[in-house]
Amino acid sequence: MNAELFSLRGRTALVTGARTGIGRAVALGLAGAGADLVLLGRTDDLGEVSEQAGALGVRAEGVGVDLADPAAAEPELAALLDRRPIDVLVNNAGIIHRQPAAQVSHADWRRVLDVDLDAVFLLCRLAGERMLARGHGKIINIASLLSFQGGLRVPAYAAAKHAVAGLTKSLANEWAPHGVQVNAIAPGYIRTNNTAALRADEERAAEIGSRIPAGRWGEPADLVGAAVFLASGAADYVNGHVLVVDGGWMAR
Repeated sequence: MNAELFSLRGRTALVTGARTGIGRAVALGLAGAGADLVLLGRTDDLGEVSEQAGALGVRAEGVGVDLADPAAAEPELAALLDRRPIDVLVNNAGIIHRQPAAQVSHADWRRVLDVDLDAVFLLCRLAGERMLARGHGKIINIASLLSFQGGLRVPAYAAAKHAVAGLTKSLANEWAPHGVQVNAIAPGYIRTNNTAALRADEERAAEIGSRIPAGRWGEPADLVGAAVFLASGAADYVNGHVLVVDGGWMAR
């Protein structure tokens, strides 16, 4: 097999939500494959991740942009993308609000959709416009098992992640003919800050664990291979796909 198919040398990847969890693991995985990084976080405390990436022999820049207000963030993001041409965009940043649906306020509903959907589309649009002009690019959206299922007490998150899957397919239909691949990864139950409340609930955690054929919760590092594949030349004919990485959950 030609290892160069999976090489990202000479490419630059922008990863949102890169300070912790899946975003951090994916960013360092892309760096390990040779990609320079632009690390996007709500604040600019991305020094540790940048240093780890630098130790892998790539350039890494941390940028603080609050995606909670996509309209306000647009000028800063556009300027960043003009300054640093991006070959790979990973839309990972996300939040979750757990509450019975009948009690969810409009403000809480909107807060989740602003970050988990509106900011995703904004970055897809801004990066995609520039990728289309250059005739190449890769966009990887982080979806969820709740792109397929309803979950419990997370209506805004489920709605947003369903929409991310649909957005991924819609953009792929438009942009695949022009050299831009848009795909998504749907992680299973991964040990991150977003799942801390689930893991703290012993009964619920046991229910989840009993359904995962792999016999364990996933780790952020379990997403790295999928991300490197979708970011690389090996996935040049993969368009509009939502790749589930869930230890077998959806097959149960």
